[in-house]
Amino acid sequence: MGNAVSAYGSYLNMVALNVFVYEVTDSALAAGLFMAVRLMTSVVSGFVSGRLVSAYDRKRLMVGADLTQCLAMVALLIAPEAGRAGLLYVLAVVTGFCSTLSGVALRSSIPEIVGGELRVRANSLLATGRSLAMIAGFASAGVIVAKLGYVAAISLDAASFAVSASVLLALPIRTKAAASQATEPQEPQEPQEADKDGGRRARRRQAGSLLLLRAAPVLAVMIAVRAADGLGSSSHNVALPVYSSALDPSHPATFVSQFWATWAIGNIVMQQVCGRWAGRDGRQGPGERAFAIGACVMSAAFIVVFAGLPTGVAVVAALVAGMADGLTEIAYVSRLQAAPDAQRGRLFGLSASVENTGFGLGMLLSGALLDHFRPLQVVGLLHGLAIVLCLGMFVVLVRYGRRDRPAPETAPERDVPPVESEAR
Repeated sequence: MGNAVSAYGSYLNMVALNVFVYEVTDSALAAGLFMAVRLMTSVVSGFVSGRLVSAYDRKRLMVGADLTQCLAMVALLIAPEAGRAGLLYVLAVVTGFCSTLSGVALRSSIPEIVGGELRVRANSLLATGRSLAMIAGFASAGVIVAKLGYVAAISLDAASFAVSASVLLALPIRTKAAASQATEPQEPQEPQEADKDGGRRARRRQAGSLLLLRAAPVLAVMIAVRAADGLGSSSHNVALPVYSSALDPSHPATFVSQFWATWAIGNIVMQQVCGRWAGRDGRQGPGERAFAIGACVMSAAFIVVFAGLPTGVAVVAALVAGMADGLTEIAYVSRLQAAPDAQRGRLFGLSASVENTGFGLGMLLSGALLDHFRPLQVVGLLHGLAIVLCLGMFVVLVRYGRRDRPAPETAPERDVPPVESEAR
């Protein structure tokens, strides 16, 4: 619930702050620069967040991220009007970094908070809360700004972060594996030897996620597919207003509203189905093959939405896309959470950077292509790339699923334990 309240504030912020930037600066370029700064901060902070959540207490990091965003919103409210323009870009950096850090820390912590066997159900509850928050945030942003003004919208956003931090502080949760927190006694060493050992350990930690991806190549393919999904997602986000305006120039927002409402319904329904299905009769929830199938179906459904078919068919395609999107989200997050706790934070940090990079590049590429091509062609190209990668993932799954590898009696020691494929 705390995460859903915080997400509501973030989605409200996404609408209200972007309009507020334009009101303060009276410049579309400044508004675009604000979004670009926030996105670039999210890309860079993914790598930093992975290291932070691996080294420090994740609960404290989440509380600190929420309180920092709360204070940043309050600072914007009390700042004099003359200084708000510059403060807005500081706010973009703060919110971009803290939201990424909080997301990486929470996702990395779920197996320790609820136990590995309940992580799929927990992920479905969190995803459902975020989806409902997205609907409420986008739907109420315009009303709140129009009726109560920007001060009320920003104050509500600050309050949502305060609620999330309070919930985290009140809950006696463990966010790291006991083995990760324990420190083994070591023999005294000479300072020079200790420095060398410390440097070797630091290098091993830095290479941890890369070694893990080598040990589990399916994970690497899944992250690559998520990057392609980011490209595809940006294409339909950019193309949707253009397509909707062409369908009904007098009511350009009609199809956009229908699309997102239907997508959200499908997304929430599938998240609930995954949560209820997991754990019954020993089921572990959707795996790698479900992720690949869901990603293919999702991309194909988004392409169908822009194919110029009757509205009823397009709405059904949006429903299917939402359901497939919900399935892939649960399968992907749950699969990364199966990694050892020591490497989990870095994996989610890497994933956040890769996804945000794909989305950012897709925004730029889609905007440029839509000046010369129709929405169907642009969406088909970028979502088609995701489908190609998914087919490649099927090849990897078949290869590693059919390969017969007898386990040795004595496994050699290695710094990063391998993660077996779930393709079997």
